Amino acid sequence: MWRNFKDSFIKDNPVFSMFLGLCSVLAISTTFNNAVGMGLCVTIVLIFSNVIISLLRKLISNEIRIPVYIVVIASLVTIVEMLVHAYAPSLYRSLGVFLSLVVVNCIILGRAEAFASKNDVFSSAADGFGMGMAYTFALVLISVVREFLANGSVIFYDPFDPEKVIFGFAFESLKPYTMPLAASSVGAFLVFACFAAFFAMLKNRAADKEKEADKQ
Repeated sequence: MWRNFKDSFIKDNPVFSMFLGLCSVLAISTTFNNAVGMGLCVTIVLIFSNVIISLLRKLISNEIRIPVYIVVIASLVTIVEMLVHAYAPSLYRSLGVFLSLVVVNCIILGRAEAFASKNDVFSSAADGFGMGMAYTFALVLISVVREFLANGSVIFYDPFDPEKVIFGFAFESLKPYTMPLAASSVGAFLVFACFAAFFAMLKNRAADKEKEADKQ
């Protein structure tokens, strides 16, 4: 299980290796706050959807499994959206329509079909947590680079009190050298492409080592 959890970050990262959920990743990764908020929302939906679908897997007919998965996921997303709206309105406004679009995130439906529908509850919950953390990891990496390049700072505000800074760093001397392009859609694609290439290199190196080990 630990191996699967570790592989989900590099070898099978849903964003950098499988290129899933890119719409929300590229759109809301402008700030660290958005990345953490969206990552946590997706992780919560992943865990609970995997658990519910695993519990119902023997009761769901094969012919209607996809509509059932979508109903479960949509219900969970609606609950999460309402909670965020009620308790973290600033985050809700920042994520905008992309919070609702978690319903059609390919990662969630993909894990329901590929894993939760075939495994026990505990394994499904662990899979949801691992994939959610891998998704959040990718979002955070991209957002940190984009926010730093665009503003010369990375700041994390309290989602419940947007006036309160939890942590962050800023380099005033870098302000004249910031790159507003990083905050645009073009910048999102460029940063993503660099990370995707880096993770592909790591994945290829790991595959080469495995081949060498098999030969020995």
